[in-house]
Amino acid sequence: MVPTLETERLVLRPMRMDDWPDYRALMRSERARFMGGPHDEAGAWGMFCSDIAQWALMDHGALMIDDKATGRCLGQVGINHGPLFPEHELGWFVYDHAEGRGYAFEAARALRDWAKTVRRLPALVSYMDPDNHRSARLAERLGAVLDRQAPRPDPADLVYRHFGP
Repeated sequence: MVPTLETERLVLRPMRMDDWPDYRALMRSERARFMGGPHDEAGAWGMFCSDIAQWALMDHGALMIDDKATGRCLGQVGINHGPLFPEHELGWFVYDHAEGRGYAFEAARALRDWAKTVRRLPALVSYMDPDNHRSARLAERLGAVLDRQAPRPDPADLVYRHFGP
């Protein structure tokens, strides 16, 4: 069962097919460079489907971030795991129009807390490109610390280990 989580300003909800056009546009754009992109159509579709399928396979996955006041989709937050991720990874992105307003922080904190208290996941990390300074600052704001010894999907990735709630 895919949860719906709420924060003061946000609704974190299951993905829907109508999320695909904006998701596709982001993954095919230069903004996806820190997520292994830009991706072609097939790659973006595979990621979209994987984000949804992880719920059925692992009891976690991605949730879209909606503005509670307007209903507008702002981005995504998710927990990834499986053969491509050595540990459970907390990840996030926001669309251009949602940058710099604290939405990713609010959504990531809510999903991190759900993962720890409801799913009781033993650990969460965030993998990121060393040049993704904004995500590194967000991970640090969430209380995560750099773990230079952690396994990683890409040897060049930084790994931030999350603690809390």
